[in-house]
Amino acid sequence: MIPLPIDPLLPEVVASLARGRNLVLTAEPGAGKTTRVPPALLGGLKAEEGIVVVEPRRLAARLSAVRVAEERGPELGSQLGGVVGYQVRFDERSSAATRLLYVTEGILLRRLLSSSGPPGGAGGPAGRVPAEESPLPPAVPRIVVLDEFHERSLQSDLLLAFLRQLQLGSRPDLSLVIMSATLEAEPAAAFLGDCPSMHAPGRLFPIEIIHAPTFDPAPLEEQVATAVRRALSEDDGDILVFLPGMAEIRRCATRIGSPPDVAVLPLHGTLPPEEQDRAVRPNSRRKVILSTNVAETSLTIDGVTVVIDSGLARIAGHSSWSGLPTLKVQKISRASAAQRAGRAGRTQPGRVFRLYTKVDHDARPSHETPEVRRADLCEPVLLLRAFGVREPLSFGWFEAPPREAIEAADELLARLGAVAGNELTPLGQRLATLPLHPRLGRVLLEAERRGAGRTGAELVALLQERDLATPGESETGDSDPLWALEQLQRGQGDRGVVQTVRRSAGQLTRLLATPPPSALTPPPFTGEAGRGVSSSPLQISLLTGYPDRVARRRRPGSDELLLSGGGTARLSRQSVVKEASLMVAIEAEEQRRAGESAIGVIRSASAIEPEWLLDLFPERLRDEQRVRFIADAERVDVDSLLFYDDLVLEESRGTAADSDAVSTALAEAALERGPSAYLPHDAPETEPARTLARLRFAREALPELELPEVGMDDVARTVRSLAAGKRRFDDLREGNLLEVLLSALDHKQRAAFEAAAPDSIALPSGRRVRLEYEDGKPPWIESRLQDFFGWTEGPRLAKGRVPVTLHLLAPNKRAVQVTGDLKGFWERHYPAVRKELMRRYPRHAWPDNPRVVPPPKPRR
Repeated sequence: MIPLPIDPLLPEVVASLARGRNLVLTAEPGAGKTTRVPPALLGGLKAEEGIVVVEPRRLAARLSAVRVAEERGPELGSQLGGVVGYQVRFDERSSAATRLLYVTEGILLRRLLSSSGPPGGAGGPAGRVPAEESPLPPAVPRIVVLDEFHERSLQSDLLLAFLRQLQLGSRPDLSLVIMSATLEAEPAAAFLGDCPSMHAPGRLFPIEIIHAPTFDPAPLEEQVATAVRRALSEDDGDILVFLPGMAEIRRCATRIGSPPDVAVLPLHGTLPPEEQDRAVRPNSRRKVILSTNVAETSLTIDGVTVVIDSGLARIAGHSSWSGLPTLKVQKISRASAAQRAGRAGRTQPGRVFRLYTKVDHDARPSHETPEVRRADLCEPVLLLRAFGVREPLSFGWFEAPPREAIEAADELLARLGAVAGNELTPLGQRLATLPLHPRLGRVLLEAERRGAGRTGAELVALLQERDLATPGESETGDSDPLWALEQLQRGQGDRGVVQTVRRSAGQLTRLLATPPPSALTPPPFTGEAGRGVSSSPLQISLLTGYPDRVARRRRPGSDELLLSGGGTARLSRQSVVKEASLMVAIEAEEQRRAGESAIGVIRSASAIEPEWLLDLFPERLRDEQRVRFIADAERVDVDSLLFYDDLVLEESRGTAADSDAVSTALAEAALERGPSAYLPHDAPETEPARTLARLRFAREALPELELPEVGMDDVARTVRSLAAGKRRFDDLREGNLLEVLLSALDHKQRAAFEAAAPDSIALPSGRRVRLEYEDGKPPWIESRLQDFFGWTEGPRLAKGRVPVTLHLLAPNKRAVQVTGDLKGFWERHYPAVRKELMRRYPRHAWPDNPRVVPPPKPRR
């Protein structure tokens, strides 16, 4: 075996684990920890004890097992599947003799959850979680090694928490080893009971890191092709190029072409094992390996001397639309950059070309944000519920997730029918047995119930992986996922993806082979939609998995959608769902244009019928009447709406209604508009205030009458009472508001009130004038001065207690005097006023003694 930097530390690693149960081991990239530490630990175990090494990626688990088996040699049993084996999704090489098993996180997690009891032995799980494939040897190992733990996937965090609780409970003999190249050792060591931590040096050979001198605006494939040409001309050995995903791999392969004596090979997780082996095995030609980040950790590719790092990766996140993990192209962290650089310099000196500047590199975060802080927790919470954990936040997490993420997960599980309170339903128990996100599990079980289990398995496998192709703008249909499924069934699309989807569909079909419990079988589908259910089972199944993602076009032909959860989104132009008005959104992305706020764009949707919502989710539907005041028409209208969550499914408008809501809306609109809304058109708008002032004047001037106090609140109350059974201002104006206000007085009070505070008063000429009442002022009238001829004194109100203030007007209707003492005016002021008025209005009569002269007759 080739000596590796970790080798001198192996005896100390073995001795440390013999003294204590746990260990944290950090080692620089290229140290050899993945392939050298587990075999060294195996040598100190009993024959019946085993080790499970957990890798974050299938490719790393498989190739690590292959490398360890090869290094053992014939004398130690180098046959893969013997002492050393692996198990990943769709692929397994192990046997009853296997003692050192490399697996992915999900495999071991579900094996632990299918054991006889929960961590710590606190009762059994609510629902047994069956294995995906054959039994895991050993079923519960003596040592579990968590490799590359710095990646902090959600499954690795959950797995570590389960293992630690097992160790503290029913398995005190279990040993845990955390290994990483870039992990901060202290938190991990503290979580494992302040266990020892060790560090090993890294690569055997030096590497030179070359950054881009400046930002390059050229397309990524152009930058990669330029870097490959330079490396082919300046360096020896193979070239490993790190790219974000399959699309970028295809574009770069096309741009690089086929240089002489060079094999350009893809490497990603969906390739069949034999094609992955082509990329990592020696080749008679020089290799340019175009890889996703599957080659970033736990993997040595012999012959690689040059790494070209795009600095980009598809980082796992959570789509609030689908509830499924998302992969968005983002800049990698400095830790990931160090891991990528570590792929060079393993077998000889190497170089690393970073297609980004040194300033860019230094500004990046040191590590990726752990998934537990950014990912959807629906699936982990379901597993915890299945395991009998009633309070997921109090579970012994390595790092506790946000409370709101737990609450959102529980809310979605309730929508899917998986939980009720803190308990799993029968449906939830079965969902926990499926290696699927609960949304997809719900789709699969609904398809099975409708007799479309096999096709449903293909659909779910397709949704779990990725789209096979992008439809053209001219293509139309009822469902984007079903359009993609049709392409799959025709064998169209990327061959590796097609094979992966078919393998996954086969696995899911086998899981459905066991008849479901009778308690899980729902009643037959009913309602109008049932007549066409044979053509719609998959679309209905999609709805059951995404009940919170119902959307409706704002108007026919529009791409703008209204969402059942509130807000809006836009349907992608590449969607085949061109005509449906109602749909369920499956996948979406956030797009942001310069100077504009972000908008959700639904990339994948499936048409649904309103009747399906009524049949499947009657509890989410509600009828509501929306009362609206139409200002121009001065009336209240009532809209009858049918809601699904916050989405209006149907709307009808009417006008005839006499409900309290209509009356209230009419009254509030009238009060906001003011007296013109509730008084006759010919009534002065000041009339309500004048009437109240009349009442207050009478109360204060004649307290012995004990008149009730009436204010503006009473006006508002009266308007509301008049609005009962009405919907128009015109109807309201027909009610006599002032009479209703005065109805608070009994007959005797009303008569005394009218006498004490009359509405009008007769002048000597016989003409009646309106008495004005204002708060804080005595009652007053106004008229031409000549109309008061013949009066020696002015009128008095309230049994003569209060004189009326007189506004004496000149012929031009302007006041020449305001007085409450007419007798004094005649005596002291009239001579001077008369002189001035005679000069200005000589045609009018201005007698010397107006007290004895009758007033002129009113003009007709």
